[in-house]
Amino acid sequence: MSSSDASRPDPLDVDRESRAQAAIDRFVSLWGEMASTWGINRTMARIHALLYCAEQPLNTDEIMEQLDVSRGNANMNLRSLVDWNLVDKTARPDSRKDYYRAETDVWQITARIIEERQHREVHPVRSRLQECADLLVEDNESAEDRPEPERVLHRRFANLIDLMKVLEGVSEALLPLVRNNNVDQIEQLLDVALQLGEPENDASPSDSS
Repeated sequence: MSSSDASRPDPLDVDRESRAQAAIDRFVSLWGEMASTWGINRTMARIHALLYCAEQPLNTDEIMEQLDVSRGNANMNLRSLVDWNLVDKTARPDSRKDYYRAETDVWQITARIIEERQHREVHPVRSRLQECADLLVEDNESAEDRPEPERVLHRRFANLIDLMKVLEGVSEALLPLVRNNNVDQIEQLLDVALQLGEPENDASPSDSS
């Protein structure tokens, strides 16, 4: 084999690399699109997707180049990912730059997203709803002492508050199971929920005389 042949890349390796990059590009795009429907920053999701696929931690410059985002945008979203505990900041002895690596355990990722969204969204909403309800009653006063329109409005606020409490309870019950990758118990809970949601079979009509 000539020296030129030896230095030439293997077509199979090139093909594998291009296919892998195409898959990563598609996943990064998909993750960004999905995140936007969940109310999560699209760039934050794309950075997380890129780090999730990366074989080694990436620095800010590498992330900027691969995703074509500005330094400010990259830094802001990396800080958010670190705050969400979805990404860790690390260092390399041969570089002064900060490097970032993503959590790759999908169960831990799910648990952290549930926990953060509950902390950032469900808890504040319940607190603000309670403030709305409290505006309708004075101290040491019951909602039942108020005029009928205000009692009705207070009950509607209370119903929303109860819903938020249920959502918090569901999240708190699921979190330990998700963290421990307890698929069997999660599936059992889902089966129970599906059974409860099924309409009861109508009783057979009685024969007419």
